Amino acid sequence: MPRVNIPYGEQDVTVDIPAANLMGVYSPTEVQPVEDVAAEVARAIKDPIGSERLAELAGGKERVVIIADDNTRLTPTHMILPVMLDELNTAGVDDSQVSVVIALGTHRDMTMEEIRVKFGQEVVDRVAIYNHNYWDPAELVDLGTTVNGTPIMINRRVYEADLAIGVGSIVPHHIPGFAGGAKIVQPGVSGAGTTAATHLLSVRAPRSYLGIEDNPVRRELNEIARRVGVNHIFNTVLDRHGRVVRAFFGDVEGAFAEGVKVSRQVYAVDLPRAADIVLSSSHPCNLEFWQAHKTLYASDLAVKAGGIIIVVTPCPEGVAKTHGEMVHYTGRPPAEVKAMLERGEIEDGVAAALAIAWGQVRERERVFFVSDGISSDEARMLGFEPFATAQEALDEAMRRQGRQAKVAVLTHAPDMLPIINSDQ
Repeated sequence: MPRVNIPYGEQDVTVDIPAANLMGVYSPTEVQPVEDVAAEVARAIKDPIGSERLAELAGGKERVVIIADDNTRLTPTHMILPVMLDELNTAGVDDSQVSVVIALGTHRDMTMEEIRVKFGQEVVDRVAIYNHNYWDPAELVDLGTTVNGTPIMINRRVYEADLAIGVGSIVPHHIPGFAGGAKIVQPGVSGAGTTAATHLLSVRAPRSYLGIEDNPVRRELNEIARRVGVNHIFNTVLDRHGRVVRAFFGDVEGAFAEGVKVSRQVYAVDLPRAADIVLSSSHPCNLEFWQAHKTLYASDLAVKAGGIIIVVTPCPEGVAKTHGEMVHYTGRPPAEVKAMLERGEIEDGVAAALAIAWGQVRERERVFFVSDGISSDEARMLGFEPFATAQEALDEAMRRQGRQAKVAVLTHAPDMLPIINSDQ
C-alpha cells in the first residue's frame, strides 16, 4: 500500500492509501529556480514591461513608498528590496526618502522580529517600515468610489507618495484569479470597506475565480490601483520551495500579465478526472485558517460534486486573529449569511464574504478537517467534520464513498490550479 507524505507545517504527515484507489499525488511543477536572486532582480528592473526603468521613474521624486506583502507570503523581500534601494539611490533617492508599507490587508500586524526575518536586517536598518492599519480612519484617505461603486479607502502614506511600487508574488488565488499585481493595493493597503466590497463581489459567482485571470474582481483591483497611483509592480513567481523562478517589473497590469503566464506553468496541474476524495495540505498557508482556507478552492476544482475534501492544516494561530467572531456564523448556509449581512447582524463584510465562499464549497462537497490548532468544536462551527488524524479522515471518507473511490492528493493546495482533462 502506498504511503503518501504531505506537508504539515514544518513536518510531514503520512497517510496510507490503497494503490487501487490512489489517482495521483499532485504538486506544483518542479522548475529550475534562478541561481542568483539579486542578479534576477537587477535584470527585471533594468528590463521593465510596459514602463520606464526604475531609475527613470524615481528621478526627482521626494517620497517613495514600497508596498510589500507580509509574512503570510513567501516573497523573498529580504533579497529584493536591497537591490531596489540601491537602484533608487542611483537615481538620487536617499534611503531617508523611502519607506515600506506592509500590505497586511486585514491581517494582524507583523511583530518587529517577524519584520526582521521577512525584510532582513539591512532593509530594517536602511528604511522606515510600517504596518498598514486597515481599521484606523486617520491613516486612510477617501478617494470616492470606482465606476461600479466600490468605496476606495486607501493608506494615506501610499497615496501621498510621489512614487509607489508594489512588491509581491503571483500565484493562483480564489478571489482575483491570481494574487499579484494590483492585489498589493486592494486588499493590501485598503480600508475594511473597500476589501469587504471586492470580497463580496467575488461571491456573487457560485464558484471561486481561481485561475480566471480576467474577472470582475481583478478589474476592480486594477481600477483601484490606477486611482491610487500605484502603476508599477515588482512581482516574482516562486517554485513550491519558495525559490525565485522569474521576476517581473513594470506596469501594474502588463508586468502582472506576463507573470501569470509563468505562474500557470508552475502551479497548474493536470488531473485525468475529478476525484471522489481530495486530500489536501494547506502548505504553505499554515498560520491560521484565514490563510489556510485557500486549500478549499483548489480542492473544489479537483473533486466531484458530492465528493469529500479533507483539509489537513496546522493553524497554530487558530481561525483568524483579526476576524475571530466569524466562527459564530460561518457554518450557516450562504443564503443565511447573506441575509444576516443585509440585516446588519454581521458587521465584518470581509469575514462574511469568506463565510459565504466556504459555504458555497460545502454545498457541493463534504469537508473533513484535521488540525492541531483548531478545536473540534471550532471546526464544527465552521461547518466542517473534525478528525484527529489525516488517516482517520481518509478511512472514513473511503467508507462513505465506497471501495472504488478515487483519491487525489494535493500537496500545496492553496497555490495550486487543478485542471480536469476529462469527465470520464
